[in-house]
Amino acid sequence: MTAYDELIAFTRETEALAQVQGRLGWDQETVMPRGAATQRGDEMAALEGVLHARRTDPRVADWLAAASDGGDPVRAAMLRHITRSHARNTKVPASLASELARVTSVAQGVWAGARAADDTAAFLPVLSQVVALRQQEAACLAGEGTLYDALMDDYEPEASASKTAAMFDRMRPRLVALRDAVLGAPTPPALTGSFAAEGQMALARLLATTFGYDFTRGRLDLAVHPFSSGSGADVRITTRVAADDPFNCLYSTIHEVGHACYEQNIDPDFALTPLGQGVSMGVHESQSRIYENQLGRSRAFSGWLFGQMQAQFGGLSVGDADALYAAINRVTPGYIRTESDEVQYNLHIMMRFDLERALVGGDLAVADLEGAWNDRFAADFGVVVDRPSNGVLQDVHWSVGLFGYFPTYTLGNVYAGCLHQTLRGDLPDLDAQLAQGDLQAATGWLRDRVQRPGGLHSPADTVAAACGFAPSEGPLLDYLEAKFRALYRL
Repeated sequence: MTAYDELIAFTRETEALAQVQGRLGWDQETVMPRGAATQRGDEMAALEGVLHARRTDPRVADWLAAASDGGDPVRAAMLRHITRSHARNTKVPASLASELARVTSVAQGVWAGARAADDTAAFLPVLSQVVALRQQEAACLAGEGTLYDALMDDYEPEASASKTAAMFDRMRPRLVALRDAVLGAPTPPALTGSFAAEGQMALARLLATTFGYDFTRGRLDLAVHPFSSGSGADVRITTRVAADDPFNCLYSTIHEVGHACYEQNIDPDFALTPLGQGVSMGVHESQSRIYENQLGRSRAFSGWLFGQMQAQFGGLSVGDADALYAAINRVTPGYIRTESDEVQYNLHIMMRFDLERALVGGDLAVADLEGAWNDRFAADFGVVVDRPSNGVLQDVHWSVGLFGYFPTYTLGNVYAGCLHQTLRGDLPDLDAQLAQGDLQAATGWLRDRVQRPGGLHSPADTVAAACGFAPSEGPLLDYLEAKFRALYRL
């Protein structure tokens, strides 16, 4: 075997073990007994120790030094990813990596309990541990850069807080102006009623299949916070159910299906290699957001969904497909990011971005986080947070240490705006297809243009290659203004 062959064989084994670790995380959020939390933390720490040892194995450096890409772009991409991973992991002590895995595993369970009890004080001690550990990790990685940039690089290579903040500053005025105009117009009626959990889940499974999710390589379960887990031949999704709000279940499912289809549709030759997963969380979010919003919340698709909901639940409080479309896209003040309308969603992200940068940078103490959240929310949204589960405890991300992850949601929206603009140009009869519940052409376009290459290209190059132009926020903002000004007759 050549040095390259030995390196890839070793890397495949490492990636297989990482998939096992991911499966433990899925189990913890879905079916693990509550009393197992401490033991699961020890298990995650032990497995992280094994993974860290493999990722920093001295032989990896030797193989990298001896390996050649031979002019092959796939080999070059493999070596680029492995080099980056090895360089980052060797900067982090094994003891720190294991302790992070243990504490975040435990913290996730503490967060779930605190959220259910609306007890922020019960969560803050373990959150303080998570923040401190991630600050230590960032200090190992940052070099001459900032702690936050070091963490953000885990999720969106080539991004930075300064570039992201500048983009947010360009976006905010148009988003706020659009929101103010929409909120000043009459609000369409909401969908009301009680919707059985069994019916919601049946419709969720239908939607997952309609959007291309392969149930022979996946499953749909319930969790406190919807998520997607895995890659290749085992990609699992979760959703949640609220009796008075079927959109929560249905659109969470479509969102997670976007993530899952990305992983399921990557070139199978890349399985269990660094190329066999989404290239960044921003690109990942572009898939979940375009599935959920530009396709799933479109007027055309709403017409098909109206018929499916009637078949599942009987008569609806909204009288026709146009009324359902308006209900699906209602813009109202609300607390929850995952339930936010498209107009305000990115404002939720901008708030979290600022708060977590302050936490990581040491400018905001964990003890002051809830107050800072509530003050900022009132300033940004004009609403007073009524309880922690509607405020600082609503998201799972900080409990598991995902600092630097939140801005990738808006970056994903920006990418989705660019992809949607090009998709519409390439598929002029898209609305006719969506009206029939036919997603094959749209999801096939995304599969071929974005998903199949996996990690072969950089995030920005992946989107630029699909769109034919460098990504920017303009197409997203234009789409939002056109959609909501028409819907609200502004």
